[in-house]
Parts: sequence; structure tokens; C-alpha cells
Amino acid sequence: MLTDNGKEFTDRFCATGEHQPTGAHAFDRVCTDNRIEHRPAHQTETPQTNGMIERFNGRIADVLATTRFDSAEHLTDTIKRYVQVYNQHISQKTLGLIPPLQAMRNWYQKQPNLFKKRVYNLAGLDN
Repeated sequence: MLTDNGKEFTDRFCATGEHQPTGAHAFDRVCTDNRIEHRPAHQTETPQTNGMIERFNGRIADVLATTRFDSAEHLTDTIKRYVQVYNQHISQKTLGLIPPLQAMRNWYQKQPNLFKKRVYNLAGLDN
């Protein structure tokens, strides 16, 4: 999972002066428990990536602020549908005006050695 460097996701920029995440942050522990690889964006190297993350999080916040959910299941389904639409249909300027899933497929075709698994359309955890 790619996140920005906010304190809710990483201890990378903590008071002790750490420059690398320790893995002890609560978010890191949740990722580890669910076998999710957590990769904080490197702000100084790729500000475009951090901007994409911020916009995605802002769009999710808008969905949450403008939708009344009848149940936890309704909330979960709404977020899953939004993530699917975002990944498969919303083109990104920094990706050459193609959706993230198409960019992943293009990168996979050019450099499959960079990927641990084949790129596919299914949402959810890789098991």
C-alpha cells in the first residue's frame, strides 16, 4: 500500500529524527498483520506520487462527507466501488492521462521483473 508521509501512516519524520520508517507505527502493524506491504512515498524524490495520494485521499473524504451510510456494509461497499472506479476509469495526468490499472499493465509488460504478481482487475488482498 502506498501512502503519503503523514503522521497517521508513518513515523518516518518523528521527533527522534528517524529518516526511515521503523515498522512500529500502528498503521505498519495493521499492514503487517494483513500481509500488506506498506510503502510511504518519498516526498523529496517523487512529489507527483505524493500529490496523487493526497488527491485520492481527498476524494475518499468527499465521498464519506457527502454520503449517508445505513450500515458498515454499505460504507465498505461504497469505498470498494469507488476504489474500483478510480483504479480502472479515472485517468491521471501524471500517468499520461490513463487510469492507474492501465499504467500498471503497461509497466508490467515493459518490466515484469519489478512485480511480485501479475496485474489484474480484482480488488482485495493478494492471497
